[in-house]
Amino acid sequence: MKTMFKYFITLMVLSSWLVSCGDMNSGKSSKQGALSGNAAEKVYVAPGEHDEFYAFVSGGFSGQLAVYGLPSGRLFKVIPVFSVDAEKAWGFNEETKPMLNTSHGFIPWDDSHHPDISQTAGELDGRWVFINGNNTPRIAKIDLTTFETTEIIEVPNSAGNHSSSFVTENTEYVVAGTRFSVPYPQRDMPISEYKGNFKGALSFISVDPEDGRMDIKFQIMMPGFDYDLSHPGRGDSHGWFFFSTYNTEEANSLLEVNASQNDKDFIAAINWKKIEAYVNEGGGKKVPANYAHNVYDDNTHTATSTMKKEVLVVDPTEVPGAIYFMPTPKSPHGCDVDPSGEYIVGSGKLAAELTVHSFSKMLKAIENKDFDGDAYGIPILSYEATLAGAVKQPGLGPLHTEFDGKGNAYTTFFISSEVVKWKLGTWEVIDRKPTYYSVGHLMIPGGNSRKPFGKYVLAMNKITKDRYLPTGPEVTQSAQLYDISGEKMELLLDFPTVGEPHYAAGIRADIITENSKKFFKLEDNEHPYAVKSEAESKVVREGNEVHIYLTMIRSHFAPDNIEGVQVGDKVYFHVTNLEQDYDVPHGVAMIGANTSELLIMPGQTETFTWEPKQEGVWPFYCTDFCSALHQEMQGYVRVSPKGSNVPISFTLDGDPVDME
Repeated sequence: MKTMFKYFITLMVLSSWLVSCGDMNSGKSSKQGALSGNAAEKVYVAPGEHDEFYAFVSGGFSGQLAVYGLPSGRLFKVIPVFSVDAEKAWGFNEETKPMLNTSHGFIPWDDSHHPDISQTAGELDGRWVFINGNNTPRIAKIDLTTFETTEIIEVPNSAGNHSSSFVTENTEYVVAGTRFSVPYPQRDMPISEYKGNFKGALSFISVDPEDGRMDIKFQIMMPGFDYDLSHPGRGDSHGWFFFSTYNTEEANSLLEVNASQNDKDFIAAINWKKIEAYVNEGGGKKVPANYAHNVYDDNTHTATSTMKKEVLVVDPTEVPGAIYFMPTPKSPHGCDVDPSGEYIVGSGKLAAELTVHSFSKMLKAIENKDFDGDAYGIPILSYEATLAGAVKQPGLGPLHTEFDGKGNAYTTFFISSEVVKWKLGTWEVIDRKPTYYSVGHLMIPGGNSRKPFGKYVLAMNKITKDRYLPTGPEVTQSAQLYDISGEKMELLLDFPTVGEPHYAAGIRADIITENSKKFFKLEDNEHPYAVKSEAESKVVREGNEVHIYLTMIRSHFAPDNIEGVQVGDKVYFHVTNLEQDYDVPHGVAMIGANTSELLIMPGQTETFTWEPKQEGVWPFYCTDFCSALHQEMQGYVRVSPKGSNVPISFTLDGDPVDME
C-alpha cells in the first residue's frame, strides 16, 4: 500500500510540474504561442461558407449538449437535455416538464458525458444523437432533423450511468453500463457487505429503426465491479460489446488505493446476439422496477411521462458462452474498438504500456478453453491468449483511443497532457503532440464507426491554466483541434467549451443538413390548445383558471389587450407561432411569471402559467427579435381585484371582443 501511495504522489508531482511547465512556456515569449504557419488559414471559414463537420460536445455537469462547427470551432447551438434552459423554456413550459420526470420526481439536472450518433451498417447516418445522464441514470435521444431532445428513458437497477451511451453498428441497441454497483434488488444493507451482494447492470436499450423509439430490451446483472466505458464490436466482431471494468477487488472505500491492488482488471466481452436470442426464446426473468419513459410528440408538441413497472433481467450464468472476462492492465478507463473490429484497446490508467487485445485471438481462446479461472461463474480468458500487442512507453495515464481509418490510432494521456499517434499492428509511436492541459477524451469525426472521416482530431481538456483570460476561480474548459491528414499532427485551434467536455460525436455536416426540417406546417399541429389563425384566438374563463389562446406572427399578438383577469387566477398562456418557415421563432414573456419566457418554433404551440399577485395593467412582449417592428410586438393584461365584475374581454385586430 505504501508503494501505491508513493506511485500516486509521483504522478501528482509530475502532473503539477507539467502544468507549471505550461505556465512558463505557453507562448508568453512568442506571439505565435502553440500555433504557427498557416494554421489560421486551415480553420478559417469565410462569411457565408459552412463548416465541414458538426461536433456534438457533451456539456458534462451542465447536463447539455453543445453543437460546434469544425474546423472553425464556432458554437452554433446548446441543446438542453438534462437541464432546464430558460432560453428555450426547456423544463419551464408545460409541454417539456414531463421530459425531466424520473422515479425520483422532477429532476432538472444531470451529468452528461458520452454522445453517440446513430449508425447504419457501421456508418454514421445522422438521424439521432444519444447521450447519457450519469447521476440519475437516463438515456436521451436528440432528433437531428430539428436538433431537439425527443425522448428520455430512465435506467433502473443502475447507478452512475457512465459507460453510456454507445450504439451498435445498425443502431439495434443503445448500451448503458453502471459505474457504481449497487445492491440488487435495492435494499437496506450494510455497505461493508458489498462484496458478492452488489451487482452491476448492463442495459441494452432497443431502438425502433423507423421512429427511434427506445425500450429496455434486457439488463444483464453482472458481478459487482465498476463498469467504466464501452464500445461495440464491428465487422467480424459485430454482435459483441466490450466494457472496461475496474474495482475487481470489490472495495467499498478509499478506492484510489483499495481498487488498485490487483495487477489486472477486466474487459467484459458480451455476446449480445447470443443473449438477444436467449431473450427472444423466453429467457430471462421479469422483475419489478420503477422508471420513467418520457416521449415528446412532434405533432402535439407535448411530452408525456409513463412510469414503467418491470424490466427483463438476465443472469449471465444462465447463458453459457455469452460473456467472458479478458484481463487487462489495472484500472482501465477507455475501451475502444478499431474500425475493422479486430482490435480492442484497453487503457489501463496505471499501466506502463498501452494494451491491445485481438478479437480473433479471443475467439480462439474461447474455442480452446484457454481460461484462468472464473469470476462469479464467468470464465476469465488467459491474458496472453488474447493479447495482440502493446504500445511501449506511450505516455502517462492513457484514457481514450480513436482511429482515423488509415491504420492509425490516437490516444490521450491525461498525466503527460498529450495526444499520441501510433500504428495498429506494429504498435510503434509515430507522433505525439502536447495538449493544454490534462486531456480526457478525444474525437475523430466518425472515429468510432467502420468509416472514420480521418481529417481532424478534437481533444477535450480539463484544465486551461494560462490559455485564456481569467474568469474568476475557474477558467473555462476547452477543446483543441489537430489536423491529422498528414503523418504528423498539427495543432490548429483551441476554443472554449460549454461546461466540462467529456466526449464528442462528430459527423460530416452534409449527412445531416440534407435531412434538416425546413418547413413546419400549421395543419400538422395537433396540440390540444393550438389555434391556427388569428380569428380563432380567444380568452376563456373556467372557474379560477383563465386560458388565453394567443397567436403570434410578425409583428403582433392576437389578442393584444386582455381584461377580466383577477388576482388569484391561474392564467394559462397557450401560444401558437403562426409562422411556418424555419428560423422564424417568436418569444413571449409576462411580467411576474414564475417561469422562463417561451421561445416558440414555427408552427408550434407552447404553454406557460402566470398567477398574478397584484392589481394593475401588466405588459407582455416578444423576446426574440423577429422584424423591424419587433419592439411594437406587445400586449397588456388588466388584473382586477378578486371577485371583480370586470368581464373577460380582449381586442382582436383592434376591435373589442366580449366573451361574457
